[in-house]
Amino acid sequence: MKTLLYISINSKPENLSSSKTVARKFINAFLEKHKEFVLEELDLYKTHIPRLKYEYFENRNSILKKEDFNKLTEREKDEVHKIVELVDQFKNADLYVFAAPMWNLSFPAPLKEYIDCVVMDGKTVSINDDKIEGLLNDRYRAALYIQSSGASIPWLLKIVMNKGLNYVEDIMKFMGIKKFEELLVDGTGSTEKEKEKAIASAEDKINEIVDDIWRK
Repeated sequence: MKTLLYISINSKPENLSSSKTVARKFINAFLEKHKEFVLEELDLYKTHIPRLKYEYFENRNSILKKEDFNKLTEREKDEVHKIVELVDQFKNADLYVFAAPMWNLSFPAPLKEYIDCVVMDGKTVSINDDKIEGLLNDRYRAALYIQSSGASIPWLLKIVMNKGLNYVEDIMKFMGIKKFEELLVDGTGSTEKEKEKAIASAEDKINEIVDDIWRK
């Protein structure tokens, strides 16, 4: 079996969140077509994401060796275990679906804290003195970033304004993930009618992405 890891980054319930609404439609459509996948869900507003303290690391992004780990307090050991659990879950997945709103040209802070956890030496990247390379190119993996925004952003400004989207794409490729797709829920506006129109427009693209994202 393969794993679809759904990472949601919005404190709103699904029925109030444009990005999560579209993500659920995509996930249902994808799983209907790809029966070999199982779904794992990670809500970054409900899951504890540890702050990365220097005491947890041997160097750079390398978790402490056993003898140093044993010197930590029980709470600190729990934090290290949680970091390893998150990175192992990420490493073991095959398809990643992120659902986030655009906040201040980027994304909500829990996503950055999560990314900092899963970029780990020896797990998802290899850090040497002369180079850093991704380790997630050992098999085919793909990522889809679903982003909602109140405004309709002209394509000429997307490189400048979509800093969160651009960062997630860069970091996925940095870790070695071969394919990256985006699904933008633009123009959700301030009224229910605007929101519904934006969601419908994004949902029209779902079948095309479902067909394309797992095409190796």
